[in-house]
Amino acid sequence: MAAKTINFEGEVSRKVYGLLGLPVDAIGFKALIATMDEAAAKREPFLISTPNVNFLIKSHSNDSFRSSILLSDLCLVDGMPLIWIAKLLRVPIRERVAGSDLFGRLKARTGTRLRVFLLGGTGDLVERVGKKLNAERCGLECVGVLNPGFGSVEELSSPDIITRINESGADLLAVFLNAEKAQAWLLLNHHRLTIPIRAQFGATINFEAGTIQRAPPLLRSTGFEWLWRVKEEPYLWRRYWADGKALLQILFKCVLPLAIAARLTRRRAQFAIHRAEHDGGVTLELSGSATADEVEAILPYLQRAIEDSTRVIVDLGAVDYADGRLFGVLIEARKQLAERDLSLTITGVSPRLRRIFRLNRFEFLLADG
Repeated sequence: MAAKTINFEGEVSRKVYGLLGLPVDAIGFKALIATMDEAAAKREPFLISTPNVNFLIKSHSNDSFRSSILLSDLCLVDGMPLIWIAKLLRVPIRERVAGSDLFGRLKARTGTRLRVFLLGGTGDLVERVGKKLNAERCGLECVGVLNPGFGSVEELSSPDIITRINESGADLLAVFLNAEKAQAWLLLNHHRLTIPIRAQFGATINFEAGTIQRAPPLLRSTGFEWLWRVKEEPYLWRRYWADGKALLQILFKCVLPLAIAARLTRRRAQFAIHRAEHDGGVTLELSGSATADEVEAILPYLQRAIEDSTRVIVDLGAVDYADGRLFGVLIEARKQLAERDLSLTITGVSPRLRRIFRLNRFEFLLADG
């Protein structure tokens, strides 16, 4: 996949899919790194999120946390269970893009170096890792470090902290806070930060400092990295136990019914779009099966609405089936329109289609507008 499919100027051609209430991007490491270089050159805000099982579970109970992921410019699947679920639901995510792997690949590359600011961690970890990066002369140049302590999100967002980060002139802000706090902090300070690329890297700082050993590749590829993490950090067993139980419920209540329906449903109706203008907006009436092969046809209509600063109504009254690509398109269009103080409203949803929204955990989209 070419990196040019990711845009920063209001285009909706991002190849994003909906997966159990979250956006996930069908993108591999090569295109990802090329996209990051482009974002660094443009110096425009570019938020990367790395959903894993813990992200998924938190997003179903914490609206603010979910919002931070929905507003991200790229969402990379970090976790083999989500890769397996994506395969069951025919979402074309083939490669796990973990934050620690991304950090390692950025270090390993040659040529242009990305300037990075390290934020968070415990003790002097960021200082140690920053010195290590610069001593290695790798693909990352550390231009600033800060461990702001254990205050609230608001306390970690003081003018002094934001100024220190911005004055570094970094290309990448690597945040090493827990997922919930990191996402909240990035969302709160989105418009105050001038560093273009922002991402939460979690335990990567511990791996880089050598205080915790990362699981061997075999355990990572087979989905049993969590066992290694519990060995290294025993207190994590409570989180993995809670997340595992919640994931099993989602598998039986949502994933299996969707997987069965995807294989049994016969899509007879041909997909079609009818566009109608009205005062202050445009209505897109969709009909037929809104699947990945067909949904791309919506993009030019949505792009035109964004360029014309027009609110959009998507009428799904004649849609008999929808898959993850439709949810991805709706998420991205909603995000782009919201940045212009415009709305995307979904209407005409039949009980059968509403069930598909509910099982995919996207029923919240129907409440908008």
